[in-house]
Amino acid sequence: MAAASAAGFDEIPIVSLGAIAGPPDPRQELADTVRRICHEIGFMVVTDHGVDDAVVADVFDLMRRFFALDESERALIDKRRSPHFRGWEAVGSEFTNNRVDVREQIDVWSEWPTATTTNGPVHDRLHGPNQWMPTEVLTGQREITERWMDELGSLADRILSLLAAGLGLDDDFFVDLFGDRPMSLTKMINYPPTPTGGAGVNAHHDTGFLTLLAPGTVAGLEVLNPAGEWIAVPAVPGSFVVNLGEMLQSMTGNYFVATAHRVITTEPRMSAAYFHGPSLDTPLEPIDLDRRFVDAVAASPRHFSAGFMASAAETESGVSEMASRHRADTYGQQLWNYFVRSYPDNVARHHPDA
Repeated sequence: MAAASAAGFDEIPIVSLGAIAGPPDPRQELADTVRRICHEIGFMVVTDHGVDDAVVADVFDLMRRFFALDESERALIDKRRSPHFRGWEAVGSEFTNNRVDVREQIDVWSEWPTATTTNGPVHDRLHGPNQWMPTEVLTGQREITERWMDELGSLADRILSLLAAGLGLDDDFFVDLFGDRPMSLTKMINYPPTPTGGAGVNAHHDTGFLTLLAPGTVAGLEVLNPAGEWIAVPAVPGSFVVNLGEMLQSMTGNYFVATAHRVITTEPRMSAAYFHGPSLDTPLEPIDLDRRFVDAVAASPRHFSAGFMASAAETESGVSEMASRHRADTYGQQLWNYFVRSYPDNVARHHPDA
């Protein structure tokens, strides 16, 4: 178990999920361990998670084949053509904290029918189709990606049930919040070596509920501890990195934390991330937690003052990058704020009235 205190943590814990489907007592002990880690650190590496190694191997093979294509072929699914922010983007297309990220990636979201009107909430425009490569150029993309999303979604639900049990809630509490049109994201990422002074992805919090990452074999992911030190995430074969997003931080009144992280790599690196999210209309209302969890936040300056990713306008007005006090009302609003912050050109191109 990683050492953790108010001053910081010095390593990322590695946790076996072997007891997740076991008898009540060992499962509750695991739930309490995971809850404590998510309160103190917000990151962990999990083993014995039940996802077939072949699912991950197929995704990394798909990434190797896609990123080896000529740029003109990768551009067949250019994200700039998608009003739903789906597809491939070249190095330098995304901004995090108003700084360019040195990576290219494919984004695939849950697919729901495209909104037929612009009269509803602006975030309804995020519903729509993915872009898929022609099979004669890249075989298996859709089948491999959808299997990955199904498997990782199931694992994420099991981890959310642990978090609920750790908080003394019904096991299905978070899963039941997800509604009938959950919106989850897969990012397949290719990092070139990071230039001096840059970052593969700049320091940030994740936007949503829960993130699962297959980190590959090359190091580079780093987590910021409360003492201001960057802690390397260990590369454990067959594992997933798990971290929390700002939705869970908001809904638990800062008991759980979305911890800042970044990627800096000295050699080419690939990773595959899955971001588990609910329906866009899911309200970010505070959960009625046991008093001991509320008191733990009040007693910790780090938790009590924990902020959120600032919008571009807030940053320009002097708000620190991850110190916003604004909390979105719904998951859809949270996502829309992310796209406006990270893809201003795409927003201007496809949604000039938003």
